[in-house]
Amino acid sequence: MSFQPYRSPSTGCPVRAVLFDTFGTVVDWRTGVAREVAAFATAQGVALDAYAFADRWRALYQPAMEAIRSGQRSFTKLDTLHRENLDEALRHHGIKPERVSRQTLAELNKSWHRLPPWPDSVAGLATIRRHYIVGPLSNGNTSLLLDMARNAGLPWDVIIGSDMTRTYKPLPQAYLRTAEFLDLHPGEVMLAAAHNNDLHAAREVGLATAFVARPTEHGPGQVKDLAPEGDWDLAASSVTELADLLGA
Repeated sequence: MSFQPYRSPSTGCPVRAVLFDTFGTVVDWRTGVAREVAAFATAQGVALDAYAFADRWRALYQPAMEAIRSGQRSFTKLDTLHRENLDEALRHHGIKPERVSRQTLAELNKSWHRLPPWPDSVAGLATIRRHYIVGPLSNGNTSLLLDMARNAGLPWDVIIGSDMTRTYKPLPQAYLRTAEFLDLHPGEVMLAAAHNNDLHAAREVGLATAFVARPTEHGPGQVKDLAPEGDWDLAASSVTELADLLGA
């Protein structure tokens, strides 16, 4: 008997591609960045709370993209934004970036390319991939996502970075252009994400949606995105559970 793909109640379409938010949903950015920040601090001989530094660096992510989304700045890839934000995070923690070699800072910036997957991510993606197209729908640029996939063993079928769509989520074109690149109707694409605002934006432009819980993405004191906050098509506690719900 041939496989019958999951049909989204919200779009009425059979799902052909399951695309994933990446930072926080597929990979554990906080642990990965903190690990490399700790090694940097040791090498530099400075005292630093690595997790606080990772949180500060990440907190600059949305404001940097908002300048582009609002039209105040032309499109700039995420690697460049991360590098600019690194200088600000260093200053916030009392470290003058001009006293650190450019090569050292460039290597630390690549920590976002080497993030570890959550324990269920690789197996879950591999299972879903048996019957669906899988790939990231991320604000990461293509080279970042490619390095991440190779380092973490993420079995993507396709990588369409934000430098290809030339925009950042949650603007509509971030979702719609990705579907267009795949020659799919938006309703045939499902976004899987740990962030309710991302899912809301995807739903607004006609994508199917799946919530994947990551209650420790921001550490043990996380207070947001602990549960689905919308009538998303599916809700799962892991990527492996999502695979089961999709019938993969």
